[in-house]
Amino acid sequence: MKKNIVSGLLAVVAVAAIALPGVLLSGDADARAGAGSSSGSRGGKTGQAPAPTQTAPSAQPMERSATPAQKPAVATPASAAAQPGGFMSRNPFLSGMMGGMLGAGLIGMMFGGGFGAGLGGAAGMLGLLLQVALIGGLIYIAVRLIRGRMAGNGAQPAYAGATAGSRQPQQPTQQPMARSTELSPGRALLAGIGGGSAATAGSASVGLAITEGDFNAFEGLLTDVQAAYSAGALGKLREIATPEMVGYFSEQLSANASRGVENKVAEVKLEQGDLSEAWSEAGLDYATVAMRFSMIDATRRLTDGAIVDGSDRERTEATEVWTFLRSRGGKWILSAIQQT
Repeated sequence: MKKNIVSGLLAVVAVAAIALPGVLLSGDADARAGAGSSSGSRGGKTGQAPAPTQTAPSAQPMERSATPAQKPAVATPASAAAQPGGFMSRNPFLSGMMGGMLGAGLIGMMFGGGFGAGLGGAAGMLGLLLQVALIGGLIYIAVRLIRGRMAGNGAQPAYAGATAGSRQPQQPTQQPMARSTELSPGRALLAGIGGGSAATAGSASVGLAITEGDFNAFEGLLTDVQAAYSAGALGKLREIATPEMVGYFSEQLSANASRGVENKVAEVKLEQGDLSEAWSEAGLDYATVAMRFSMIDATRRLTDGAIVDGSDRERTEATEVWTFLRSRGGKWILSAIQQT
């Protein structure tokens, strides 16, 4: 019995030793460019979640970004007019004048000179005219206040077509992704979904139409960024990514060097992609795209070339949300990567 147990254990160890360089280390190594965190900038939408797509229904919020947080909204004249307080509180001059007239009239009455005596010591025609003007002014103010309250009670909802309990502006609907298996590697998956792009937040942004050529550029950047990162080519990365993203990639490469390893990503293939949103703001165009892609992802030890993470034979898959930007008339470059 003991002999059989020992033989079984030796067999398991032998199988593990054979499989160790490949299969047992396959899986999502998370060593590719930008893996493990959500970093970068999406312009005015950096603090907002990307619009959901079939490829990526959700994405993690941005953990690191050079874009400052949005400042709270400043009160507008309309909001100031909606502040609590009656007519008198918003017009201190009139309230002071009316208070003075009432006080003068009351003093005159106390000393037997009539309601208008305190205003000038005369209870004749001048006092009568002042009393009539005062009473007329009070009636006018009362009528204005009553009309204002009645108008407030009958006000219409902000969105006339909204039902009770659902007074939210309608968001633009996203068209379903056009799928095709005839084109490869994945260009057709992206090419037919440009019509669903629209800016959904921020008054300073406007919708942007995305063409098939743009989607081809996005797929090319997916491959180029991973290749440049694998080669440690910071110069190439500066040509295809923002300085912010190059800084994050440089940190990753430095961490690998400190651990005595290098990451190699090869045979990147886009499996599925969706356009999340596309917009323009401040002279720049932005496009956020959800991408599911496969690759050979392996991390080797520099001293002997042994694989310490991933596999050089088994393909792994990843789903990420990439944001690209371009200046007007310029080329697209990578601006952000978010994990799902």
